[in-house]
Amino acid sequence: MAEPAPSPLKVWPDRDGALLRLRLSRPKANICDAAMIGALQAALDAHRADRGLRGVLLDAEGPHFSFGASVEEHLAGRCAAMLASLHALILAMVEFPAPILVAVRGQCLGGGLEIALAGGPIFAAAEAQFGQPEIKLGVFAPAASCLLPWRVSAAAAEDLLWSGRSIAAPQAQAIGLVQALADDPEAAALAYFDEHLAPRSAAALACAVSAVRTPRARELRQGLAEVERLYLDRLMATRDANEGLAAFIDRRTPAWEHR
Repeated sequence: MAEPAPSPLKVWPDRDGALLRLRLSRPKANICDAAMIGALQAALDAHRADRGLRGVLLDAEGPHFSFGASVEEHLAGRCAAMLASLHALILAMVEFPAPILVAVRGQCLGGGLEIALAGGPIFAAAEAQFGQPEIKLGVFAPAASCLLPWRVSAAAAEDLLWSGRSIAAPQAQAIGLVQALADDPEAAALAYFDEHLAPRSAAALACAVSAVRTPRARELRQGLAEVERLYLDRLMATRDANEGLAAFIDRRTPAWEHR
């Protein structure tokens, strides 16, 4: 009998159970595919009701946070299931009853950035890079289209979503995407937790999180449904979306026909 594949996510309690640690564990790319999304969803579901939980720290093994979602899972016939699972995870993160801190090194792109955006404050190494490159493949970033305007101005969100360019952590901090820069972002996030979250009542903190995020979650649920329909019914019916994805997989330059 074949041995089961190792989990793409490491999960463990910290600070006597006050902090849940989640670590993407498939370096160097830490691709957010179905297995990774499922592991994150299962971890959040398993610890949602933990008494005394005052925070989550999401970070990644290796030099990069995540290169993004699986391009193969974006292909026609597979993308509906991929979007449904990713957006369910995004909602679970936004509705989680404790702050989710995120520590980023290296590349944080595409679906990886969407997951980071669904958390709370982002702590980043100075050399970290943030971007939504989906437009370069002839598609767009559904969840980021809803999440980025929570963090940055409409103009900054449109720039990242329409250009597909990446920005360095100092610029990401300047526009409000990153909360703090640190040589060791995990240590910075832990220090934030120890000073600002660990001393609080978990019951009060859960209510404070809900107070801020419930209206956003309501808006996000509707927004995700709308962008899913746009993606599946309109975008994936275009020739260029399918060409762009195929070109990426074939490692060639896409030939756009603008239809």
